[in-house]
Amino acid sequence: MAGKGKKKKRILFAIEIIVLLLFIGGLYVYGQISARMDKLVKNKVTESSGERAAFDDSKIVTNDTAPKMTGYRTYALFGIDHRSKNASLGSENSDTMIIASINNDTQEVRLVSIYRDTLLNIGNGTYAKANAAYAYGGPEQAISMLNTNLDLNITDYATVDFNALTAAVDAVGGLEIPLSYAEMVHMNSYCKETSEETDKEYTPVELPDPKPEDEEAIYNIYHLNGVQVTSYCRIRYTASLDMGRTERQRKVIQMLTQKLKKAGLTTIFNIMDEVFPMVETSLTKTEILNMIPTLLGYHVDQTTGFPLNYKFSNVRGSIIVADSLESNVKQLHEFLYGSSENYTPSQNILDASAKIIAIVGGADKLQDEAPAVSEDDGNGNNEFFWQDDGSGGNAWDNGNGGYSDPNNGGTTGGGDSSSGDDNGSTGGDYVDPGTGGDTTGGGDTSGGGNTGGDYVDPGTGGDTTGGGDVSGGGDTSGGGDISGGDAGGGDVIQDDVIVDYESVEGA
Repeated sequence: MAGKGKKKKRILFAIEIIVLLLFIGGLYVYGQISARMDKLVKNKVTESSGERAAFDDSKIVTNDTAPKMTGYRTYALFGIDHRSKNASLGSENSDTMIIASINNDTQEVRLVSIYRDTLLNIGNGTYAKANAAYAYGGPEQAISMLNTNLDLNITDYATVDFNALTAAVDAVGGLEIPLSYAEMVHMNSYCKETSEETDKEYTPVELPDPKPEDEEAIYNIYHLNGVQVTSYCRIRYTASLDMGRTERQRKVIQMLTQKLKKAGLTTIFNIMDEVFPMVETSLTKTEILNMIPTLLGYHVDQTTGFPLNYKFSNVRGSIIVADSLESNVKQLHEFLYGSSENYTPSQNILDASAKIIAIVGGADKLQDEAPAVSEDDGNGNNEFFWQDDGSGGNAWDNGNGGYSDPNNGGTTGGGDSSSGDDNGSTGGDYVDPGTGGDTTGGGDTSGGGNTGGDYVDPGTGGDTTGGGDVSGGGDTSGGGDISGGDAGGGDVIQDDVIVDYESVEGA
């Protein structure tokens, strides 16, 4: 009996030692992870001031009418391109925008890419390509854009660039990626620039000779390093355009997730050391540490792009237009949160949907196929801004005080659109950008071109009230209503104005 008692004590002692070692090991791992969390970037360095203010969540616009989803966490993930700085702002476009929805119960992660060229309200009544929001107001404005256009209440984000993705892929030993011939060609082309940007090496993929008859079909699976995978994620000039690019990005995220779940602590620590200094996030160290115990259970199964149903507009370059925003947002919510959400689009979504269709000149002006583009196309024709400034007139402004119609080829003027004076003496004749005004009926030098002269309405053909003031010569009812000829002839909500048209780099 005494022998059995001693044996039992030895077993209990051994168990206690094991538990103690596990506890100590856990503390060590926790400490290592905690120390590496301190490397997460909280402030973004800029050339102008040297340091950007810390993320300010008070600047985020959330949608009060959006459903408050329980049992889910929703994050915004941004990928920025340092090469695409807006010259006037010194900031980058977010050419990758992904909404991540995490089901707390099932640990399922669903990803939705926002197509970079989607026409949305990026803030303050300015409609532009969605990727411009980050350049104009950082993550706060980019998150606000997602919330207001998609009826969401996102407050947290993470941002990475080329270097972070390259380092993460190299840390897990590369990825096995299936490639088509077209993807090989474009990836090799991008690799040189990506290599220079990240200061990392690569070996070009050898192209098959002869090239396959179907250049878009998957040819083979290749082991790619960080530079190659990053370049693969940048491709948007195959037949699938940006839709294919975002699909590649989501595929890479899924592959990285799978490799990380199988990686050892050494690999994970290396990734944290290499990548975390390149990550900007709103999440605190405590919040991330609390997520770690469940990370191994996360699985990314379903992904898609937004808009789910879309068409194209060539109002200025190639623009993606949701067909319609209302129906697409409904589908988005069902994908992110399941069919049981019982979601109804807010009035804000209905208004934005109508505005977008008006800006492109009407639903009948939309096209099923995107305008042809190539890697050699310049950036100047791929960005535009439509802004409501409340002045009461409607016209495209090319940034130089003149007006030009991207649909009908109207020539530039150069005077004040809201007043009608000095059109001739300071900048040339005013020509209506739509279909209702020309040089003889819409403001020639004998009518509305000279200082103090009568203003001729380009929409209705001859309103001389007020000699060019806002109430008589520039409001939507008498001086440039879209139904009379602005911006392609589509209807527009009263008092909404197009005043600011400019080109931004980084398309």
